[in-house]
Amino acid sequence: MLKATESDIVMDAAKTVNSWRDNIWNWFTDMDMWSKFFMAGIKIIIFFLLTRLFVKLIYRVIDRSLQKREKSRLQMNPRRLVTVAELLKNITSITSNFIMVMLVLGELGFELAPLLAGAGVLGLAIGFGAQSLVKDVITGFFIILEDQFAVGDVIQTGNLKGTVEIIGLRSTRLVSWTGEVHIVPNGMITNVTNFSVGTALAVVDLTFSNSRKLEESIDLLKRAMERLKENEEQIPQVPSVLGIQSLSASDYVVRIAVECPPAIRADVERQIQTYAKEALEAAETALRQAGEI
Repeated sequence: MLKATESDIVMDAAKTVNSWRDNIWNWFTDMDMWSKFFMAGIKIIIFFLLTRLFVKLIYRVIDRSLQKREKSRLQMNPRRLVTVAELLKNITSITSNFIMVMLVLGELGFELAPLLAGAGVLGLAIGFGAQSLVKDVITGFFIILEDQFAVGDVIQTGNLKGTVEIIGLRSTRLVSWTGEVHIVPNGMITNVTNFSVGTALAVVDLTFSNSRKLEESIDLLKRAMERLKENEEQIPQVPSVLGIQSLSASDYVVRIAVECPPAIRADVERQIQTYAKEALEAAETALRQAGEI
């Protein structure tokens, strides 16, 4: 009985080995399977090549549109055009690659309907969980598209004011004049004051005692402003001495104004005050010396 049992085991093992060998041989010699595999491989390669060709074609269209915009008579910020072009290229690449992956999975035998349904549910869940992120990205896109401000501009949003260092789709980085770095999510930027667009008006009011003659004060200030224009190249024109701004029983106020770039308005106002103060001190010194003589 024992010998019979051992022989049966050997025979079963031999049958199993033969069965595996036959299955492997049938799998290797299955022409239908290999033809389907070969056709699927060809389709996958075609999908990949068509996707690359489509992406390059769209890239070329975007680049040509960018060149036409740069040569247009309309004054547009080139940095904005480059940023928008790169964003469109990224969207095109991501969308094309996603479609290609879906087609490849379909050729490999995966059911696309459950995958798309799952991706939709996942995207919906991510959308609900990341509403602030989506808001930041959308707001950042329109900031770049509408050219609300650019790198290097001095802006103020809310209580934060500084020079724009980086503009991203997620956030904007500001550097204040004292050196603090503020990272502001784009979704929090509801209103912006751009101090680097157009020209600003630097205005300085100087108070004089009524004992000083108005004509002498105005002539003194005009000469000081002419020296200021000669020494400071960043000031486009000679500051205008407008005359009396206000008057009281003990003093009067003379206003000085000049147009300048918005980013340097505070510096120009300080320079106007400095040159006016130096001119007044020089005049007082001259009067004291004349009195001593």
